Amino acid sequence: MSARILVVDDNPLNVKLLAAKLARDYYFVSTAENGIQCLDAAQKEHPDLILLDIMMPEMDGFEACEKLKADPATRHIPVVMVTALSDTADRVRGLQCGADDFLTKPINDVALMARVRSLLRLKMMMDEWRLREATAAQFDFPVAAEEDPTEMTGRILLLEDNANDRKTVLNYLDSGKMQHTEAANIQAAMDEAQTGAYDLVMTSLDLHKEDGLFLCAQLRAREATRTLPILLMANEGEIDLIARGLDLGANDYLMRPIEGSELIARTNTQLRQKRHYDRLRLNYEQSLALALVDPLTGAYNRRYLDMHMPKVFARAQTTNRPLSVFSIDLDHFKAVNDTYGHAAGDVVLKTVVARVIQCLRPTDLVVRMGGEEFAVIMPETEPKTALSVGERLREAVEKLEITVPGFGEPLKVTISLGVASARQMPEETPDSLLKRGDAALYKAKETGRNRVVGEA
Repeated sequence: MSARILVVDDNPLNVKLLAAKLARDYYFVSTAENGIQCLDAAQKEHPDLILLDIMMPEMDGFEACEKLKADPATRHIPVVMVTALSDTADRVRGLQCGADDFLTKPINDVALMARVRSLLRLKMMMDEWRLREATAAQFDFPVAAEEDPTEMTGRILLLEDNANDRKTVLNYLDSGKMQHTEAANIQAAMDEAQTGAYDLVMTSLDLHKEDGLFLCAQLRAREATRTLPILLMANEGEIDLIARGLDLGANDYLMRPIEGSELIARTNTQLRQKRHYDRLRLNYEQSLALALVDPLTGAYNRRYLDMHMPKVFARAQTTNRPLSVFSIDLDHFKAVNDTYGHAAGDVVLKTVVARVIQCLRPTDLVVRMGGEEFAVIMPETEPKTALSVGERLREAVEKLEITVPGFGEPLKVTISLGVASARQMPEETPDSLLKRGDAALYKAKETGRNRVVGEA
């Protein structure tokens, strides 16, 4: 995952070291020497992440972070404070200013890179939802307003089998007026989380008889809990476990001994982010579903694509990010309608689209172009990855056995896919990209169907 990262520090050596570490993982790095330059760069460069020192001349990191979070144009850029300050009070102040994390120098490279990856994944998802909200605004649909960030409440699910630590955490949650439920083990935690009644899961990484990382993996693997925030609790010296947890999808972590003010600050940060995500998703569901979603399949319709695609394309071109598309056609679908009737054809369409959506990311866009033809828009997807995903979709549909009421034997269908990727060329447009996907699809059908073909 490539991204643009702004490093802000008045010490040239610190900047050089951080930039070198980030460049090794192919991140694009820009720099600023103080808070004022940071604000200017954030406005002009639109970085995906800011690594912000605190002790700087003219404007320190705390003030710079507050100003970033107060500006609608920059408030959604993740900020990690990187500083020699190590007191709990400093960490809490940074989190209260709006920072997403607080790393103390000398920086542990494993912790740094895991945190960078985690925050960039979150930003990519949130950017996509904000883009969808902007598309909805063009149709003059009402949208829910942002909640007051100072009034954060939520329900916490806690998994901690150390009696002393559990008592400490519960006392802090009570002092912060947070509702909470305890889970006895991982299975109980999974069962509770599936109810959708929780805003945050807190879990120990060093459970006595179970693996806290397994809970992270299970929560992220299930649709109902895929976006539920996870806060890890770990001991000093377990940074490798923390890094694995962040890569599995955990959102944040606390180091023992746990300080109440830091626990509440990190909890509030996660609740605030979840409220923002929930608001974006609610606006999408309420404002767009009826007007812009195909009622049969649940895919978006062509009207939505025409409004949304130019934004996705412009963002990819401006940020030099990859963007790929699929053109998909159900093979011999007319024969299904002629043989089994249109009701059976509808069942086939719904089942195939459901499987395609299931195999894709939440940020990918599935559009019904008409009849049995569909398109998939995939931000942040290189050509090679798109071909691999296309083959996975083709195989997933081929394995389907579709039960149609009134017919004994289940139906089997296949799909053909054409793949195209955006080019950084002046003459490239959203329409030219979709047309190349269509051309690749026609080639797939001409050469035998049930196959994936990339653009020439």
